[in-house]
Amino acid sequence: MDKTARKWVGQPLARFEDDSLVRGQGKYLDDINLDGQLHMRVVRSTAARATVNSIDTSHASQTSGVIAVYTAQDFAGMYTPPAPMVGPGVDVRNVMMPLIAERTVSFVGEPVAVVIANSKAQAEDASEMVEVDYEPLPAVVTPRASLNGEELLYEGVENNVLMSLKRESDNFEALMSQAARVVEGSFELPRLVAAPMEPRGCLVSCDNNTGKVTLWASSQDPHRPRAQLSHMFGIAPELIRVIVPEVGGAFGSKGGSPQEYLLAYASSKKLGYPIKWVEDRSENFTSSYQGRGISAVVRLGIDGEGRFLAIEADLLADLGAYLFPSTTVAPVTAASLMTGAYRIPGARVTLKGVATNKVPTGPYRGAGRPEACYFVERIVEMAAQETGLDPLEIRMRNILLPEEFPYRTPLGQTYDSGNYAPALERVTELLGRTGNGDASSTGEGWVSATGFAMSVEPAGAGFWESGSVEVAGNGTVIAKSGSSAHGQGHKTSFAQIIADELGVDIELISVKQGDSDYGPGVGTFGSRSMLLGGEALVLASREVKAMAADWAATQLEASKEDLVWEGDTIHVQGSPEPNLTLFEIARQMEESGAGLKLESKTRSDIPGASFPFGAYGAEVAIDVSTGNVKLKRVIAVDDAGTIINPLLAEGQIVGGTLQGVASALWEEMVYNEDGLPVTASLLDYLVPSTAESDFDSENEFTSTPTPYTALGAKGVGESGTVGALAAVANAVNACLGKLGFEGHLDPPYSPQKIWNSVGSVSKQ
Repeated sequence: MDKTARKWVGQPLARFEDDSLVRGQGKYLDDINLDGQLHMRVVRSTAARATVNSIDTSHASQTSGVIAVYTAQDFAGMYTPPAPMVGPGVDVRNVMMPLIAERTVSFVGEPVAVVIANSKAQAEDASEMVEVDYEPLPAVVTPRASLNGEELLYEGVENNVLMSLKRESDNFEALMSQAARVVEGSFELPRLVAAPMEPRGCLVSCDNNTGKVTLWASSQDPHRPRAQLSHMFGIAPELIRVIVPEVGGAFGSKGGSPQEYLLAYASSKKLGYPIKWVEDRSENFTSSYQGRGISAVVRLGIDGEGRFLAIEADLLADLGAYLFPSTTVAPVTAASLMTGAYRIPGARVTLKGVATNKVPTGPYRGAGRPEACYFVERIVEMAAQETGLDPLEIRMRNILLPEEFPYRTPLGQTYDSGNYAPALERVTELLGRTGNGDASSTGEGWVSATGFAMSVEPAGAGFWESGSVEVAGNGTVIAKSGSSAHGQGHKTSFAQIIADELGVDIELISVKQGDSDYGPGVGTFGSRSMLLGGEALVLASREVKAMAADWAATQLEASKEDLVWEGDTIHVQGSPEPNLTLFEIARQMEESGAGLKLESKTRSDIPGASFPFGAYGAEVAIDVSTGNVKLKRVIAVDDAGTIINPLLAEGQIVGGTLQGVASALWEEMVYNEDGLPVTASLLDYLVPSTAESDFDSENEFTSTPTPYTALGAKGVGESGTVGALAAVANAVNACLGKLGFEGHLDPPYSPQKIWNSVGSVSKQ
């Protein structure tokens, strides 16, 4: 289909999904109940690191309504631990989290027992009666202390390094030696909590007669939980059905099967009854994997004209007590993106991920992209300061140009397409910069400044997705996708794609997702759904029309080459009559008696990641007397190729931007020196509300389609999280520079941290 002839793609339609949700008709995990179901409560470690001397379950077992209390010995021999994801060149120690702790615990929140009862309240009450005798051991809290190896957490794991990676271009040493100037900076990003509106939960039912398992899960897709259940418990995949109902947010934290889903399955298997588990907010803070928690020392070599020659980065990631299958993803992604949007011919990156006595980390919205963007954009900003060049000028001298794509970075990534400069120029224009990062307005007692950043990120992990389209004789179109929405509005966007391809009314299209019985798939993460899920539906729709044309050629007694489509109607070229509609063809096929359907099941494939990009700007003001940071404006110019629905794309940018801003100004998961979580509730962990979201926001899109697909869409789900953090950080540090602070300050930019920094200047 000619892209210029699109009717629905590009239209800002309101989400079809919202009507049932605002009416309270949506079904979330905790709305689903089965006859005879029991409830599970997890007893969690209160120690960061300890030997478990004993677990006394006798009192809990005798509590009213309690069916069973299980510890590690009850699940012995039932499962095989999963393996961590390992990419090329990544060395990983196989320290996987056990299903449930046995002789030792390694973080506050680690499961040590489960209580199964007739009601959730009974399970909660009984869980408080499980008595665990802990013998405390020294906790390792900071990654630097862990790397020093004074306290080894696992036998045979030198310096507590659970994963490592080194990548170096052949020309690195030669290029770095040619540098007229080498700029160095040290940076650190704290741990963050995903904090979705709906915490995690599952309902699992095992039929011990047939071996069939049905899992309802608040998850990002049905495919990864199914694969992990199959692997860990040796269940044939065809016996497992995973259903994902409405999901109240995930932000990366609901990928795969957490230990609790696996414990619920094992308990259901033992008892023969459905088991339901729904965590509370406290559990979500201490037990759901966290994001970020990474530091870097970066060196950037520059020639005498301000052009980048080589970059070197040493990354240190806080992985937590164990590896989950996806724990390695974010730090490896960060390591692979350390040249950003710039032409940097040489690179060397080393990465070490160490164990600490905290909950393990995993992908959180951006998953390595915001980290790399922050490190790169801060060192570029420092380079501008040291060379005396304007921050815009030094970027424009080094930014990749359209004729350079596809561009292979010295770290092995291939950027598919891009036109970076217009986005950056537009952001600076909208910021109204007066030069050298200054903003035009300053109030009494306040100092203000602007900052900006370029973001580039990989999208399309897995490189394929499934999709099917069926045109039914009753006048409806049923589409199924391996991608699964949890707030993005896929049903609307996918319907727009299909309506254009088939030429049918969009109201006739029903999009189904979130059920492993719909077919194979990969899922929703890493900004991949429109890129791959949308493309799969394009291919399926085109195959359906090709099948319909074959049928019509016979019915209209014409050569297929002589047939033309007008919307959903096909006829012979030059002869509008007779004709057939798609729905008439579908009905004829169904009534033929040959068991035919007008249906196509297919998958999209791309050779590698696609790379959406963008430019972000921020204006902040600092109250000198209190250290309070006021965010005044955030500007985003993003390029995600073909935009299917500008309204929904903008919603993704706005939401992602707020999360990026939150990580810059407020959010930080803090542990004390004993490994006890300090910010373990919404009273202490500062998720922004509407009161903190009163800054002005401007969003625009440019379009550089990916050449990998016919649709041309890239991905936009994580872009705001990537660029906003670095832009705000550059603006805050520009403010501090105007106040005489010559160092660098990492987020979050709390009033106390800012006030102390400003105060340190006055004491000099």
